[in-house]
Amino acid sequence: MPSSNKLRSVLLAVAVTTLGTIVPINAASWAEELRVGTQFKLMTLDPHFADLNENTSLLSHIYERLVYQDEHLDPKPDLAVSWRRLSQTQWEVKLREGVRFHDGSDFTAKDVIYSIERVRDFLNPPSGGFRSYAQPIKSLTAPDDLTVIIETKSDIPTLPLSLSSIFIMPHKTGSFVTTDELNLAARPVGTGPYKFQSWQSGEVLKLVSNDNYWGGKPAWSDVTFRVIESPAARVAALTTGDVDVADYIPARDVAGLKQNGVKVESTSAARSNFLQFDIGSDQAPDVTDKSGNPIPNPFRDRRVRQALTMATDRAFLADKILLGYATAATQLFPSGLPGTSSKLQAGAPDYEGAKALLTEAGYPDGFSVVLGGPTGRYPGDGDSLQAVAQNWARIGVRVRPVVAPFSVFASQRSDGAYPVWYGGCSGEAVTLCLDSVIASQNKTLGTGSLNYGKYRNATFDDMLAKAEALEDGPTRNEALARATEFVMADFPIIPLYHFHLIVGSREKVGSFTVHPRGWITAMQAVPSGE
Repeated sequence: MPSSNKLRSVLLAVAVTTLGTIVPINAASWAEELRVGTQFKLMTLDPHFADLNENTSLLSHIYERLVYQDEHLDPKPDLAVSWRRLSQTQWEVKLREGVRFHDGSDFTAKDVIYSIERVRDFLNPPSGGFRSYAQPIKSLTAPDDLTVIIETKSDIPTLPLSLSSIFIMPHKTGSFVTTDELNLAARPVGTGPYKFQSWQSGEVLKLVSNDNYWGGKPAWSDVTFRVIESPAARVAALTTGDVDVADYIPARDVAGLKQNGVKVESTSAARSNFLQFDIGSDQAPDVTDKSGNPIPNPFRDRRVRQALTMATDRAFLADKILLGYATAATQLFPSGLPGTSSKLQAGAPDYEGAKALLTEAGYPDGFSVVLGGPTGRYPGDGDSLQAVAQNWARIGVRVRPVVAPFSVFASQRSDGAYPVWYGGCSGEAVTLCLDSVIASQNKTLGTGSLNYGKYRNATFDDMLAKAEALEDGPTRNEALARATEFVMADFPIIPLYHFHLIVGSREKVGSFTVHPRGWITAMQAVPSGE
């Protein structure tokens, strides 16, 4: 699992190899149980069934990947110690030696091939699961037990990133194990730092230390995850000491927790929340002049989109609505993560400049518009819509916020019921959001799945495709940043903020490394005294 503690294990393994000695873990801290209150409901023990944080976070204690993403989203060795390209469509992956599954069997190339082929060829979950990561793979062969040759259908320069999403499970002779078999199994078997003990679906997951873990003995003897869906209940459990760690703490509760001696850690999520325009329609719904008469879609005009962006006080949203536990956004991922631009900065609102642009675009008196969004789905969602309405009123745009439970909102958005709406995107890389939110809709390429407004920019599409064809590294990141700068100057969306992931911990935990993907694991928690 990506975390500082995972990195500690990798470094420990390196130290064992080079120095031949191990510094023992503090016995007092290791004897402790870690109790975690989480909003994540683990609904299956199949590590390949659903690409959801609920699964990827909790099952990463039991199963591991070939590659993991650290807290900077950089790919790091996990069960694979190295990978290299042999050609445009062929990769060689070297596996870690001496790794054993929880049942004592050796980890080999057969397990890698079995796991990837199970995802690619066997499972067909409703949401697609992890299939998109395995579909580009044409074939897998094993010249020896610790080497896998992967042949791809086309040039996939970011294959290691795809491998960071697929858990490795022990191979089964003859057929693939089914999801039902895994859910009913006495004990799921992986290579991870913790072994499965028991599970009550949607309630409790109990784990015990894997004392023979390849990365060294884990920091905690036992780990218990309690599903506590209510944020208020999680905060209460942390305050009273019923749990040692609690995730997704509301910003409003941070001050009170700190007064009670609870440590609070946070980081910007690898995501953004934004406003999206209906750009494809000639006549957008619920857009009228001040007398209530329908008008042609104003959002097809770049000047209107720019004016509304200039009038949006993103710093207020981050500092006041989210109480400082957010960063004003100008792009899809927080600056500093791979593929983002350091040049895009959120400025103060410019209401006079925005009014001038609206006048130039033919709307000197502004217009009226509905602004749709969910309530209670994301931190600050409903309150942010109210704040934006007040911002836009200052340039003559009358806004009527319409909020609904997420399921209702999502259905209405898909049906084209809103002219402007609140959205969000997250993932393992910024390219996922650039491809889905801003790139033109293209079923063949698989782009534009979240581009509900039907924005199109052929030049950006070309820049993005060329950037994504580059091998992972600084050159690719720079090309993605330039493409982002180019398209954001066309104002296809209004990025609002990157909310912070907030985790609280009590005295048993010395530190907790919050991961931008939102994962919550025992490996991120370092015991006090270490």
